[in-house]
Amino acid sequence: MNQKHTPLYDALIKHKNNKVISFHVPGHKNGEVFLKETHPIFQNILNIDVTELSGLDDLHSPSEAILEAETLLADYYDAKKSFFLINGSTVGNLAMILSAVDEGDEVLVQRNCHKSIMNGLSLANVKPIFIAPEFDTEWQVAGGLTLSRIKEAVKHYPQVKALIVTYPNYYGMVTNLKEIITFCHERNIIVLVDEAHGAHFKRSKRFPVSATELGADVVVQSAHKTLPAMTMGSFLHYNSERVDLERLKMFLRMLQSSSPSYPIMASLDLARKYIATYEEEDLQYTLQMISQFREKLNLIPSIKLLSYKSGGDPLKVTIQSRTEWTGFDLQSRLEEFGIFTELADEHNVLFIFPLLKRGDFYPFDKVWDAIKKGIGEDKTSERNFREVTKGNSISTLQMTYKEQQKKKVKIIPLSEAIGRVCAESIIPYPPGIPLLLPGELIKREDIKQILNLLEAGSRFQGGENIMQHNLKVFVGGYYE
Repeated sequence: MNQKHTPLYDALIKHKNNKVISFHVPGHKNGEVFLKETHPIFQNILNIDVTELSGLDDLHSPSEAILEAETLLADYYDAKKSFFLINGSTVGNLAMILSAVDEGDEVLVQRNCHKSIMNGLSLANVKPIFIAPEFDTEWQVAGGLTLSRIKEAVKHYPQVKALIVTYPNYYGMVTNLKEIITFCHERNIIVLVDEAHGAHFKRSKRFPVSATELGADVVVQSAHKTLPAMTMGSFLHYNSERVDLERLKMFLRMLQSSSPSYPIMASLDLARKYIATYEEEDLQYTLQMISQFREKLNLIPSIKLLSYKSGGDPLKVTIQSRTEWTGFDLQSRLEEFGIFTELADEHNVLFIFPLLKRGDFYPFDKVWDAIKKGIGEDKTSERNFREVTKGNSISTLQMTYKEQQKKKVKIIPLSEAIGRVCAESIIPYPPGIPLLLPGELIKREDIKQILNLLEAGSRFQGGENIMQHNLKVFVGGYYE
C-alpha cells in the first residue's frame, strides 16, 4: 500500500475547499460563529472540525476515507486490524480488557500499570493477580516484568486467562517481551500490551521491538506521545486468534465518543504517514542530535546522565541530580528558563525528544544552556537513596470489585488500619509501584513501610489522607 497517502486528511481538505455552508453540528459552523478575537488561533482547525458528513465517513462504521486510513495503519504495523482512537489510550486499554476477558476471570497484571488498566479491571469485574516489576536501584524507578515472576504467578494461578503488560515504562525501559509472549501463548494466555510510549518502535531496529511485531494479541499506542499527532490521538492494533474482533469493535463503539473529533483523526492519518515515510537518514540525524546533547550533559558535574542497562528508547533522556536538589527542584529551575520536561521524580528529570526530519531545527543548545545555568556547577554529593521494600511479588484482592461497590468507605488513622481492606490507591513516588490498591488487605508490614516512607519525606500520588497519617478503608471489611 502507498503509505504516502492520507485519505482522511485529503477528504477533509476537499470538503473545506468546497466552501460549504453548515447547517449541521458543531455549533461554531466551520468557525463562522466563534469569538472573533480567537480566530487567529482557532480558525484553521475549526474549518475541519466537522461531523459525519457525505464523503467524510463514520468512525464507528467506516466504509470510505476512515476505513482506508485505518487499513493503511494496519498495513504499516502488520496488524490484522487497526483502529483510530480519539479518547486516548485510556479508551483502548478499557476496550481491550473488556473484549478479552469475562467476569470472574483471573488476569495477571503488571502492578505499576496505568490507572486506565486498573479501571478496566474493575469494569470487567475480574480477579486481578498483581505482579511486581523489577526495581532499578540506580534509576530508583520501577522497570518491567520478568519471565520468572510470570512463571511463578502462573504456577499459583494455572487458570489465568490473560496477562496485561506495560511496555516500555515511562522512562523508556523495556523487558524481554518476546519470551513472555511465547510462554503465555504456549499456555493459551492472552497478552494485552499498553505500549503507550512505543508508537515509533516499528520504524527502526535502533528502537526496541514493538509489541505488534512480537506477537501480542492486542496493543494500544498513544500516537500523540512520540508521533506528531494531536493530544488524545491513539492507535489500537489487533493481531489475535484468542480475542474476538467483533466484541472488540462493540466495546470501541460503546466507549468512544459518538461525536468523534475529525481534527484528531486527521492528525492520526498524518502521524501514520510521518512515521511510515520516516527515512533512515532522518533517524540518523535525530539520533545524532540526541547523542550530541547527551555528550554535553556529561560535561555538567552536578547531574548524572542515566543509561539503559539492556536497551531502551533513545528518544527518552533521563538526568539525575548529584546535588541536594531533587528532581522536582531541577524541573522547576528549568521551567524558569522556559524548558518544560515530561516529568520529574524525587531524583530524576525525564526529557522526551522529537522525531526530527533531516535538517530540522530544534533548540537543543538552549536546553543545554538552561540546564547549565539553572543547575549551575554546584558541588556534587552522593544522593541518599531510600531502600525500597519489595513486599509480595505476587498478590491479589481480598475484596472483589463488586463487593467494593456495595461497601461504604471511611477514613481512619493508620494505627487502626491493620487487618482492614484498603479503599484507595497508595502509590509512593518513586518508585511508582502501588503499595496498596483498593480491595487489598492492609498488613502490618504495609503500615510499617508507609510510616517509614512518611518519615523519609516520600511523596504519594493522590495520598492526601496518607500525609495526615490516615487511610481510606471499607466499612465492614475487617479480616485480622
